[in-house]
Amino acid sequence: MGARVGNMIFSSGIAGKDPATGELPADGAEQGRVAFQNLRTLLANGGATLEDVGRVTVFVKDESVREAINVEWLKCIPDPHDRPARHTLVHDLRGGMLLQLEVIAVVPDKPVAG
Repeated sequence: MGARVGNMIFSSGIAGKDPATGELPADGAEQGRVAFQNLRTLLANGGATLEDVGRVTVFVKDESVREAINVEWLKCIPDPHDRPARHTLVHDLRGGMLLQLEVIAVVPDKPVAG
């Protein structure tokens, strides 16, 4: 789902597919919720959190899905002064996908015990 290079995490496309079942929800709101859950998991595995994300690219099947992403975006990143850069593109997603995320995050340096 991604790669850590040095102190940076680069994701592959993060879909709203349930990792336990492999199922892709039919509606955009649920796909958005699961996609952000999958994003949090990817970041945690690399030693980061949503606060460490510098850029998010959002691909949506059509403009109607944008609101589902916005709702989840505001839940996950409520502070308007501490949000990553975001770019949303309409893209011909396949296989029932209504949205997909790609992120770049910078893993914080751990303080040196002294």
